[in-house]
Amino acid sequence: MTIERFEADERLVRRLVDSQFPQWAGLALTRVSPGGSDHVIYRLGAELSVRLPRHEGAIRQAAKELRLLPRLAPCLPLAIPEPVAVGEPDLEYPWPWGVSRWLDGSVARYEELGDSVETALRLADFLTALQSADLSGAVDLSSAVEQDEPLADRDEQVRAAIADIAGAFDARALLAIWREAVTAPGWDRPPVWYHGDFHTGNLLTTDGKVSAVIDFGGLGRGDPARDLMMAFTLLEGRARDAFREALAVDDATWARGRGRSLIGGVFAYRAYAATNPWVRAQTTRQLTAVLSA
Repeated sequence: MTIERFEADERLVRRLVDSQFPQWAGLALTRVSPGGSDHVIYRLGAELSVRLPRHEGAIRQAAKELRLLPRLAPCLPLAIPEPVAVGEPDLEYPWPWGVSRWLDGSVARYEELGDSVETALRLADFLTALQSADLSGAVDLSSAVEQDEPLADRDEQVRAAIADIAGAFDARALLAIWREAVTAPGWDRPPVWYHGDFHTGNLLTTDGKVSAVIDFGGLGRGDPARDLMMAFTLLEGRARDAFREALAVDDATWARGRGRSLIGGVFAYRAYAATNPWVRAQTTRQLTAVLSA
């Protein structure tokens, strides 16, 4: 599937900020690279960041984060984005966009944290707190979050994606893992909060430790297996085992989580491997972990 992408340049971002938020007019703009597959990101002055969706799939994120993240933040042991405003579309830019407080840190690296049990336990603590967060009465949950999607709904798409990357990976083994995930018993307990895109690229570190979790566009309620992707994108060996044990993940949930990570890996590899060396390296490691875990 081809996604039409919009690249907002500095001139456009400058005009959007200055016209809609004059209190920040004139603050220095610095593009953040890489900004991610869903957003163009600029640092605004010393304390703010501007995030502009690249495609239609990300256009609801700014409003969603402004509504939910301030309520979630007090429940969580790691920093998360602090949204401060949502900008409006205009004649040159078609979608809502967001302004948040700047979060210091570097993107987490497998080479530094992959075998860290301390990191695994810190991430498990974050997910445990997120899953148990109680926002009842604070927001209308029926309209505030995305609904969980059963794995079986993606079966045809996933099989096609696996076929497309068969030259790079063992397609038969990936299909076997996918079948195991689809046929595993589903989550039969009350829905819990999940991040929805919990992988290495959405972690920040300071002083060698995970300090923040970012990019809550996939935030929702349902099956916690969605957030097991971290076990295959960052952790390995004893760290992966510690992560699973701390979360008390049963075999069925683990199989579904492995399937979720397979989905992310095959689609990202197919879409970006030819043009983005960083994504190619990350997704190759992710799918290798899926195959070997």
